[in-house]
This record gives sequence, C-alpha cells and structure tokens, in this order.
Amino acid sequence: MAKSAGKTSVAQPRPGHSSQDIEATLNRLRRAHGQLGAVISMIEQGRSCKDVVTQLAAVSRALDRAGFKIIASGLRHCLDTPGDNAGEPAPLTIEELEKLFLSLA
Repeated sequence: MAKSAGKTSVAQPRPGHSSQDIEATLNRLRRAHGQLGAVISMIEQGRSCKDVVTQLAAVSRALDRAGFKIIASGLRHCLDTPGDNAGEPAPLTIEELEKLFLSLA
C-alpha cells in the first residue's frame, strides 16, 4: 500500500476486491477511526453517557458496514471465480464466508 497526504491508497487490489470496494471500505474505517477518537475525547471530557453511547453506536455501525463490505466482496469473488486460477489465492468457501458473516452478528 502506498501512503500519500495522510491517506493510504491501494496499489494492487487482491483478486475479488475492486479498487472501488477497497477505497469505500477504507473510507468507512477512517470515519470509524475519527468517531472512536471523538468517543475517547468525550469520555476524557466527562460528557454525558447518552452522548458517548450515541457516538459509540455510530462507530460500531461503521465497523459493521466495513466488515459486511469485505465479506460481500469475498462472496462476489467466490461466485465469479469458477475454479482454481494459477497464482491466485483460493477463494473462500461458502462455509468460510458464512462463518465470517456470523462473526459480525
């Protein structure tokens, strides 16, 4: 991954993951990172429980969405890849995808 101006860009996406998917996921994670920093600051400032929990819920949703996006990309790759391609890692099995999906539940 290359880094420029505080952003990390993807030089070569892995098979099954488009540059757009990866960039969207990175943006979600960056947003969650900023929200988590805000939660920490709110706790340090003694802000109300309601405000802290509201912001923490937003962080949780952002992380969940990033995880689901990653799994959706993997699922798309499994469905689009009929068999073994030389030089590419084997796609996840349906069982592996199901386990990943349920780990976010």
